[in-house]
Amino acid sequence: MLRLASCRKRRQGGVLTVDMSEFQEALLKKRRELLAGEGLKPIGSMMGNSRQGDMADQADGINEVHIALKLRSTDAKIMQAIEEALERIDRGTYGVCKDCGEMISAARLRAIPWTRSCITCKEKQK
Repeated sequence: MLRLASCRKRRQGGVLTVDMSEFQEALLKKRRELLAGEGLKPIGSMMGNSRQGDMADQADGINEVHIALKLRSTDAKIMQAIEEALERIDRGTYGVCKDCGEMISAARLRAIPWTRSCITCKEKQK
């Protein structure tokens, strides 16, 4: 069973457990960063810049909008993954690989706390 406390590994009844508070805090911090950043804000202000200046300036503006939209899409996907990871913490299934059912290493969870796959399965997907 996974417990919320400090992030230390413990043995309970022969089962290795990892406390979840470190991961939960990392997920909440990333969620706050995404909500505070430009990525998930409305794009109306970006569109105004693409209609000013000559054709080259307009092309640059359109490229900037395109890049901003790509970043926004990526941020939205990360936000969804964060929400799902927080739900898995609540359900007690956080840290279990969706592909093989094995535990995801703490090092991988520290690097990408919203991941759903262990490194072995992720490398197989590439």
